[in-house]
Amino acid sequence: MSEIIKVRFAPSPTGFLHIGGVRTALFNWLFARHHGGKFILRIEDTDISRSTEESIQEILESMRWLGLDWDEGPFRQTERQEIYTKKIMHLLSTGKAYHCYCTPEELDQKRNDAQKAGLKPKYDGKCRNRTDTPEKPYVVRFKAPQEGSVVVEDMLRGKVIFDIAELDDLIIQRTDGTPTYNFVVVVDDSEMGITHVIRGDDHLSNTPRQCLLYDALDFKRPRFSHISMILGQDKTRLSKRHGATSALAYRDMGYMPDAMINYLARLGWSHGDQEIFSREEMIEHFSFESVHTSAAVFDADKLSWLNEHYIKSTPTQELAKHLEPHLVKTKVLQKDHGLSWQEIARVVPCLNERSKTLLEMAEKSAFFFKKQVEFDEKARNKFLTDEAKPLIEKIITELAALESYSLENIESLFKKIVEEEGMKLGKLAQPVRVALTGATVSPGIYDVILLLGKEETLKRLKNVV
Repeated sequence: MSEIIKVRFAPSPTGFLHIGGVRTALFNWLFARHHGGKFILRIEDTDISRSTEESIQEILESMRWLGLDWDEGPFRQTERQEIYTKKIMHLLSTGKAYHCYCTPEELDQKRNDAQKAGLKPKYDGKCRNRTDTPEKPYVVRFKAPQEGSVVVEDMLRGKVIFDIAELDDLIIQRTDGTPTYNFVVVVDDSEMGITHVIRGDDHLSNTPRQCLLYDALDFKRPRFSHISMILGQDKTRLSKRHGATSALAYRDMGYMPDAMINYLARLGWSHGDQEIFSREEMIEHFSFESVHTSAAVFDADKLSWLNEHYIKSTPTQELAKHLEPHLVKTKVLQKDHGLSWQEIARVVPCLNERSKTLLEMAEKSAFFFKKQVEFDEKARNKFLTDEAKPLIEKIITELAALESYSLENIESLFKKIVEEEGMKLGKLAQPVRVALTGATVSPGIYDVILLLGKEETLKRLKNVV
């Protein structure tokens, strides 16, 4: 493509950033990056009664967590009122829009009458050719053509034709003077130079109305691509009843941003049989020729599998940076803990192979970071018995005498004691594990001892005998 590609992600701040919205943002981001174009972030907050600053900040936080960086913005529609007013005045002055004085009650009656007659409810154009200007509230309606069709060239769906007779005169300004969604979207996309509009197929019904507005305002139409929605396992639209649906909910559950990005990229797009992609590979290969038009089904198990992969494969210190917020959240560490990434990273090698989420890893690492061992009482009563104390004392003596503190030597020490006592390893390992970690489940006992270090290990063992 010779033109500079400009796309946008334009969420409404009326709630959290939905997984479906994240995938839309991702496809826009990948398309822009693939073509060396621009990715714009725009906050569509014209629904003033439902839009909140909290939602705006949640959206921005979600985008930053996922690493979906934007080149321009974030723009807020509520800060662009002057632009919209000028365009509405232009349409009014050129006879392409008009004042509608119909009351809500009148409109409700028209709607009911149409439904009773088996007709599609639509505005009947009563005020379309009015010349009087009564002193009463009004909206501004777009004077749409009354015959013909609107042809939408969709990059995914090909040519989509809409009969103009099915459309009505769209409200473009409310009685309070605020513009409506379909109007501001058209103005913003043109003013911002958007070349491609990539969005969910739930917006396809809006597209013919927006195309007519592009034409009326003498704007060049962008190219459209309406991607399929995401469904739950029951093949209904993904919602809260299927589990978590917000981006930050998955962050808080301990998912890696790269896992989420990788999963959502493959949810409706493919490149051969490849499942795992770096961001660089996604950017290189992304094309709408490989985007599917059928609805994608969200598979939590597949996401979990990818998350485990990224936890295992992410470099240790980088993983530590992702782990740290969860250590604070679970109160394993205080907010002002003062530990370096290197210090936090020490626990990673013995936990990343056995943790499904960062949250799980944080919880499992408590034994290392907390100054005092927090005992599971059942574990303490079962394993830290009078019978076990002589074994622990023997471990203390042998460890204290160990000159070279290595994994191999620690393992050899345990094997030596097991052979001398004529017992199975578990009889020795479990009491030691409980003494050191407070629980019966932990990383390998040799890893735990090596991680804690000689001094701390001996201190904890001595505390239980």
